[in-house]
Amino acid sequence: MADAGNRRKRGGGRAGSAARRGSAAIEQMPWNPPINIDRPTEPLTEEGIQAVHDGAMRILEEIGIEILNPEALEILRSSGGCTIDGENVRMGRDFVMDMVAKAPSQWTITPRNPDRQITIGGKHLNFGNVSSPPSYWDMHLGKKVTGTREMCQNLLKLSQYFNCVHFVGGYPVEPQDVHASIRHLDVLYDKLTLTDKVAHAYCLGKERVEDVMEMVRIAGGLNHEEFEASPHMYTNINSTSPLKHDFPMLDGWMRLARRNQGLVVTPFTLAGAMAPVTMSGAVAQSLAEALIAVVLAQIIRPGACCAIGTFTSNVDMKSGAPAFGTPEYMRATQMTGQMARFYGLPMRASGVCAANVPDGQAVWETSNSLWSAVQSGAHMVYHAAGWLEGGLIASPEKFVMDCEILQQIQRYMDPKLFATTPDDIAIDAVKEVGDQGHFFGIQHTQDRYTTAFYQPFLSDWRNYEAWEAAGSVWTPQRAHQVFKDIIASFEPPPMDSDIWEELAAFVERRKAEGGAPTDF
Repeated sequence: MADAGNRRKRGGGRAGSAARRGSAAIEQMPWNPPINIDRPTEPLTEEGIQAVHDGAMRILEEIGIEILNPEALEILRSSGGCTIDGENVRMGRDFVMDMVAKAPSQWTITPRNPDRQITIGGKHLNFGNVSSPPSYWDMHLGKKVTGTREMCQNLLKLSQYFNCVHFVGGYPVEPQDVHASIRHLDVLYDKLTLTDKVAHAYCLGKERVEDVMEMVRIAGGLNHEEFEASPHMYTNINSTSPLKHDFPMLDGWMRLARRNQGLVVTPFTLAGAMAPVTMSGAVAQSLAEALIAVVLAQIIRPGACCAIGTFTSNVDMKSGAPAFGTPEYMRATQMTGQMARFYGLPMRASGVCAANVPDGQAVWETSNSLWSAVQSGAHMVYHAAGWLEGGLIASPEKFVMDCEILQQIQRYMDPKLFATTPDDIAIDAVKEVGDQGHFFGIQHTQDRYTTAFYQPFLSDWRNYEAWEAAGSVWTPQRAHQVFKDIIASFEPPPMDSDIWEELAAFVERRKAEGGAPTDF
């Protein structure tokens, strides 16, 4: 690690600007997290919203959620608004709504490079990389393999390089060649030196959460008061559906709440397996599981920055395998978006698929899930680039292919596309051409042709004969070459030498102390 660190050791002021990324392997759109200017798709009527809300509240009032963390149980008990029987917690809807109302509807996360700050809420739309697969696939290997640190580093480099990726989630692939007790230290070191974007902490034991918070603080050059003044990182926890929250995730949730960092709770509710087979029932259960975590955070720190996530999909009723990017998944995401607005909370969605390789199925399922996130008004879109096999595989080719979709979404949201000034209506240009000739050569076109339309970096728009003459290269093969070119030309964003030394020293000290236990 020291050798890698020394290569990054450099002076300089603010961590590198958004434009810095080494030589240009491709021409891409600039850093510009999109503003979602479309009206959200809202399948629920007003009566439907109330019915789903009533379902979620009845689950919390009549059935309850199992809270497997004793400290969380005591905090909920002390609130005076909960009925607790063993580990089962029930709470009334008035109490829930009063507590949820304390959470802000919009908040920011500021990473070590302030130019990479993102806003969670409002009409802001932010895309993140694939997170947490144990396995990896690329075209050079041609098979599914166990993730390594080098693979993880390469996916982090892609996450930094692409301007359409706005935050860096968990491990883009689990580096299983690094012992679990120190894995978080090595991956966060890589994440904080290879990228300057918003980072994430897994809630898998207090040591991991505390280590990551300290590493983010050091990398940002912040004192403890500055770190806690506003979010500089975030976590995402999952409930254990149906109707449970486990010990380590709630432990980390509470630790980050106390230090005013970003909190996202995403129940993983598969309709027909871990939730009712009906999508409205699955969404109601998901909301109940999410809202109790929001309530806990608000008891600990009123005004804690929370978002609720949706990961409600269905299973293949023939095999029991999870399915993603389905019509049911899309509607569940849109419904959850309506409910998030009802509760005044930001929302997280995901870009997902069940495909095993970066083929047509991978594209249409991922595109369905990404567009459902846009339609739902989601503010954070997890796994937006690189996800395969229901989250079990990370692929660099898929990552590159997904970024083409993300750029197109960003372009789609550009208000210039539907501007209606006299220059845009272009009556003079129509008069000039009339019913003869064409618009290619006129000045109105010449002034605008380089920026008029989206320019892909991966799609091939040539006809068949030209494509064949150029080698008949299929999309995943082109994506593989883009991946190799990016890695070959990649330059890490700069980090002040004093900060790098402090960060490296912290990692070495924590490794010497044994890192984190593996029996959480």
